[in-house]
This record gives sequence, structure tokens and C-alpha cells, in this order.
Amino acid sequence: MIVGVPKEIKNNESRVGMTPSGVFELVKHKHTVYVQSKAGEGSGFFDEDYVDVGAHILPTIEEVYDKSEMIVKVKEPIASEYGLIKSGQIVFTYFHFASSESLTRAMINSKSICIAYETVEDEEGTLPLLTPMSEVAGRMAIQQGAKYLEKPVKGKGVLLGGVPGVAPGRVLVLGAGTVGIQAAKMAAGLGAHVTIMDVNMKRLRYVNDVMPNHVVTDFSNEYRIRKHIKTHDLIVGAVLLKGAKAPNLITRDMLKEMHPGTVIVDVAVDQGGCIETSKPTTHEDPVYIIDDVVHYCVANMPGAVPYTSTIALTNVTLPYVVKLANQGWESACRGDKSLEKGLNIVAGEVVYKEIAEAFEWDTPVLV
Repeated sequence: MIVGVPKEIKNNESRVGMTPSGVFELVKHKHTVYVQSKAGEGSGFFDEDYVDVGAHILPTIEEVYDKSEMIVKVKEPIASEYGLIKSGQIVFTYFHFASSESLTRAMINSKSICIAYETVEDEEGTLPLLTPMSEVAGRMAIQQGAKYLEKPVKGKGVLLGGVPGVAPGRVLVLGAGTVGIQAAKMAAGLGAHVTIMDVNMKRLRYVNDVMPNHVVTDFSNEYRIRKHIKTHDLIVGAVLLKGAKAPNLITRDMLKEMHPGTVIVDVAVDQGGCIETSKPTTHEDPVYIIDDVVHYCVANMPGAVPYTSTIALTNVTLPYVVKLANQGWESACRGDKSLEKGLNIVAGEVVYKEIAEAFEWDTPVLV
């Protein structure tokens, strides 16, 4: 198969769809790999690194799309890429369709085969291709949140870890999945007092077992959330519904119950956000303020640490990329139920029901 790796063009997105080591494995399996020139530079991988393992370098994104049967990338295509995607072409990437009707319609019209990293699901019900980026985003949520709590950037002026004689900051984490666990771990490591909420008691019991005593759990409902937002300095939105739009757990009216300078980091923004006032921002312009509450809503947080993120992503995507290249998408998906769940749009038909539900469309075609 001919596999293409284009340069990411989303704002400040420095990750790349495949490392040289990943390309090496594909070439070893007798596949042809085209990499756009300078695609890996932001992650610390250079054209010569790809050439050394057998890739062919192409100067433009148009050529990569034109020559490739399968595109492997990191972020969803943006408007300037829509017209480059061909009928029957496999596009393997993070899509997050439920957050963008325009993207969804564009991919339907392209009649391509859209396989979404974020909905590939293993036998245990976990999301192996989302997990590493969720780990990065969860840790970064605390790193960024701590920075924006500083007074010069309109935060409360709170040091999360405190100092002797001064109480530590308080962090509220909404969701005890991968993002939430990693955020709680980082915040606890800084010495902050952490409250983590979820509706899944099994997850809360797990958190209670593995976290230190200054991480406490609470069952999530509106009443309890309203209580906690009054006393916490940093709030991390870490809610995920597989392939679906995130629910709004904090509404606009609730912002008035927070102290001025409270910071919200909504990691769920790429799925629509779990804060009503969330809107996607960029690394270039990451925050905005509503009712004196600082909102950090960067939709591609791991893109700020591309070396770490690219290696972590290739580690988990490569086995699926090789399988798709070796067998073709139909055979690969028939033989691998995990990969089959990654199918979102096939030749103009939505085949993942949560996407149709997000836009209140008719029941999707199932393959």
C-alpha cells in the first residue's frame, strides 16, 4: 500500500503522524511511504531521518494526498484539506466528528474511509489510541492551569503546592478517566488538594485505592459540582463520552459562583467541551475570560510537547497502520473488532451512531 504522512497544518500543531521508526516498519513490510517535506521537524525528526529508513520526501501536501492510498496524520483535516481527500482513500487520524458538523459533512462528501483513533476500542472497553494523548493532556492540564493561576495572567495568584504556613491550592477534576487520573496525579504531586468527581463508582473506588490521601473522591451531580466550584482554584474538565459530544457539567450561570481568577482547563473541548462557555482556542491565543473566570480551551494540547506526543502516538497507532496497509481496511476491520470500532464514515455513510446522534440525524448505516 502507498501510505502518506502530510505535515500538520492546524494552528501550532507540531506533531507528525509517524516517526521514522514507524516508517521503518512499513517499509520493512514492503509498503511505500511518502512524507511531506519538513513534516517531522516540529517533533525533532528531519527529512534525512525519514529518507534513511526508506521514505520518499514530497514537497507539497497536495502531492502526498494525491499519491497515497492511506493518509496517516494526527489531527482532523481542516477546510483547506477537504478537497485533497479522494474517494476510497483511507484517512486514519483523530477526527472528533461529534464536535464539528462541517467536518463530518465534508468527509461524507469525500466518500473516503474515515477511521478515527479516538473510537478504536479494545476488549476491555479502553481506547488505546486515545490513551497516550489523554495522558499527555491530563498532565498538561495541571501544568497549564498552574501557570494561568498566576496573577499577571489574571489568575487568583495561588501556588498549587502552597508553602509552609500557607494552604495548598485546590484542584477539582471532573471525570475519573485517563485524563482525570493523570491530572489528579500531577496535581497531587505538586502538593495540591485534589477532588475528583465521576458518576462511575468503580472508577472512584480505583482512584481512592491508588491515590494519596490528599486526593478525595466525590460522586458527580449538579448539586455537588455547584458546591465544589465555590472553593476550588483550578477546575479540569476531563469528561469523555466515546465518539459523542461531551455534556455541559458547568453552565454559564455557575461561573458567577466561582471566585474571580478561578481557572478552567477544558480538556474535553475537542468533543464540544464540558463547560457551557468553552470554545476552542489555540496555543497562540490559549485563554479568554468570562465573568472573571479564566478559560484555557486549547483543542490540541499535546501539540505543545510534540516530541513526547509523537513518539507516544506512534507507539500505539503503528500496529493498526501496519495491519491496514497489509490487509486493506475491509479485511483488517473484519478481523479486528477493535479497529472496526474506529470506522466512523465509510464511502459517504456515517457508520458510528454517536455521530448521527450528535447532529440529530437519522440512524446511521452500520457495517
